[in-house]
Amino acid sequence: MSYAKHIETHRTHTIGWLRAAVLGANDGIISTACLIVGVAASAATRQNILIAGVAGLVAGSMAMATGEYVSVSSQADTEKADLAKEKLELEADPVAEHHELAQIYVERGLELELAAQVATQLMKHDALGTHAREELGISEVLSANPLQAALASAATFTVGAALPLLTVLLAPRDRVGLVVSMTSLLFLAGLGAISAMVGGSKILTAASRVTFWGALAMGLSFLVGSLFGVQA
Repeated sequence: MSYAKHIETHRTHTIGWLRAAVLGANDGIISTACLIVGVAASAATRQNILIAGVAGLVAGSMAMATGEYVSVSSQADTEKADLAKEKLELEADPVAEHHELAQIYVERGLELELAAQVATQLMKHDALGTHAREELGISEVLSANPLQAALASAATFTVGAALPLLTVLLAPRDRVGLVVSMTSLLFLAGLGAISAMVGGSKILTAASRVTFWGALAMGLSFLVGSLFGVQA
């Protein structure tokens, strides 16, 4: 008996790049907006505000890329080590590994005899891949990709940071902090809504969550700039 191929798409397939992209853009908007608001509160000139903002964009994008690459590389190294260990265990004692896999299926609700048959068939097809997926939770879809995460974070941080910088150019000098704060909160709410739609979660919850923390961060930055700034 043959069956027609059934293709489904799930949002978990996008979770890797989505997490890095949302984190990068969110951090780009908040960190750059906070920097601009803090410097503007110290009565700095527009030129100084822009210099500080651009420096923050460059430093932040590189920091995000480096952090993501190192973090995800560590995860990838751990996955490779686990796979190498599992491969040795399969070569040393395939019977014990077969029993271990069958027990996993028993715990998921299969009868022991059926679980043993399933384990036999899957191990015959791809023993290491089956154990990686069922025992270690590693699959091709969810495996770590350091370069992808680093590039996504750096690119989206740059895009996010560019938004408040562009606002500085358009806002009146005596209203830079206020305009950047308000527009950045709108950017953050939009980002939260978009990430919620892509991820299939509640839009209002995601948007309000990121907006709240963004407002808190910019408020603290304004306070610091006001307290420690110098009048021009």
